[in-house]
Amino acid sequence: MSESTAEALPPPNAVEQVDTHADGGFWASIGEALRGSHRDFTQGAVSRAILILAIPMVLEMVMESVFAVTDVFFVSKLGASAVATVGLTESWLTLIYALAMGLAIGTSAMVARRTGERDREGAARAAMQGILLGLGVALVVGIAGGLFAPTLLRAMGASPDVIAVGSRFARVMLGGNVTIVMLFLINAIFRGAGDAAIAMRVLWLANAINILLGPCLIFGLGPFPRLGVTGAAIATNIGRGTGALFAFSRLLKPGSRIDIHARHLRLEPALIARVVRIAWSACVQLLIGMCSWIAIIRILSTFGSNVLAGYTIGIRVIMFALLPAAGLGNAAATMVGQALGARKPERAEAAVKIAGTYNMVVLSVVGALLAIFAPQIARFFTSDPAIIPNASNVLRIVACGFPFYAWGMVISQSFNGAGDTRTPTMLNLLVFWCWELPLAYVLGVKFGFGPIGIYTALAIAFSTYAVAGAALFRRGRWKTKKV
Repeated sequence: MSESTAEALPPPNAVEQVDTHADGGFWASIGEALRGSHRDFTQGAVSRAILILAIPMVLEMVMESVFAVTDVFFVSKLGASAVATVGLTESWLTLIYALAMGLAIGTSAMVARRTGERDREGAARAAMQGILLGLGVALVVGIAGGLFAPTLLRAMGASPDVIAVGSRFARVMLGGNVTIVMLFLINAIFRGAGDAAIAMRVLWLANAINILLGPCLIFGLGPFPRLGVTGAAIATNIGRGTGALFAFSRLLKPGSRIDIHARHLRLEPALIARVVRIAWSACVQLLIGMCSWIAIIRILSTFGSNVLAGYTIGIRVIMFALLPAAGLGNAAATMVGQALGARKPERAEAAVKIAGTYNMVVLSVVGALLAIFAPQIARFFTSDPAIIPNASNVLRIVACGFPFYAWGMVISQSFNGAGDTRTPTMLNLLVFWCWELPLAYVLGVKFGFGPIGIYTALAIAFSTYAVAGAALFRRGRWKTKKV
């Protein structure tokens, strides 16, 4: 950070400047959020800033979750083997999501901190180095995933018919992972800079393409070939890829909050190393959490395809419910990163408390709706009487942990926004691997409760995570993290 940039920063306990955007009320804030806000999020009312950041981030996450729900909705018409294919492939894709989100967390934390410091050049450099790093990672993972897709399905316990149906689906999804990495990473850059509306529009575009193209390629509508479950993978990659290209074009647009130029395209090893220092811990953090989902699926696969198909449907709906709530966590992360960059840790803490309260209210309502209407939701995806009860059990039991996990999501993202990726990493390890998985095995297998015992372990782990995260957050070490 240059001396001129440092001189522009306010003293640590400076009085907040007047919020020049404070005119208007709730609906004015919604309009500003959807149009794209140019306000300085290090100043003014914290609740207003959270609202303006959260609305497009929530809508972005809704669109991200629509990808999962759309695929399983259409694929479910092809039978249990096709649904199981999506579920087993998705379990490996969670590793790619972890890598993509880890890189996104590291890059976004640096962009947010530089933005709070009003260092536009530093933000642009961090953004571009994160993108170059992401492209390299995606290339390596794509080659490995494309080559070994059938082996990976077999390792997850897939039956021969599932492997026969799903190998090409898995090759396309794993081999085309660059679309996932770039979409997650570039959208996170915009969020870190405070331009959440761009990320929202990118997901609108990507989803529109996926929803229109998916059934055409799956069922062979009109001039399109009938590709079955593989068509879902192709449509998803085309949608994500188009969205990623559009997002990158907006990075280059004059007047963007991230002012990228040709000079930023060169590799800067020292800066990449700084991104990696934050991102690797975030990747491990997410890998720990997501690998626990893989282990859960591995345990459930011993109970048969109907249980696995029910779990796949139920967990997709749950992710649909949780991802929008993650938008509030992302809003808190942006506020934390920018506030710490502006040397206002008390503003960062206030943002986390407000976002956590909002999230708890929202997820409590959503969890109650999932529990009440579980059978009806399951029937929306399948008419198989052997699958519906399993999907309903997932929804009813796991949703019980939603009020607690609302806080856990916000607190975890706030640690990441501060650049403290190590704390949630250790939290994930202890809660998900040392507590959730042993509990799931004991309740589901040893005590004989079956899938219901496993789902109960998930809800208990959600609650444990929130309580432990809140205790660590109150210690306040995240406030002194250097990024």
